Amino acid sequence: MEKLRLNFFSLALVLAASFTLSCGGSPSESATRQLQSITLSPATADAQNYPNGQVQFTATGYYNTAPQTVTPLSATWGTCYQNAPTNAVSVTTGGLAQCEVGATGTYSIWANDPAFSVPYSGVNCNAITACGGGCFVVGTAQLTCP
Repeated sequence: MEKLRLNFFSLALVLAASFTLSCGGSPSESATRQLQSITLSPATADAQNYPNGQVQFTATGYYNTAPQTVTPLSATWGTCYQNAPTNAVSVTTGGLAQCEVGATGTYSIWANDPAFSVPYSGVNCNAITACGGGCFVVGTAQLTCP
């Protein structure tokens, strides 16, 4: 009876050790940090309501591992009008947008971070469409020029 108890204890100890070792490192060590989404703020802006018509946009990135939220997100910025690139609105590398002389209508401001891209459909891709999309996570906002 004593021998059976000792064998059971030894088996339980071996199983516990095997289970502990099979789990590996922590999730943060084994997970790859990926950018999940980007939001821009303000989401909409009318240039005539801002000093000198300059609107400061800020990108916030949301990741799958800590820190999960990064503000401001270092991003690549651009502008589009009706899904085509435009020079009617300029945007700096820091997200400061301004309507150029003669620009009227509503323009899209976009930001993405190619360094932390999440390829759509699981395929590695280095393409960016003219308006910031393609294979990268992108955030957009709207800027209305007078």
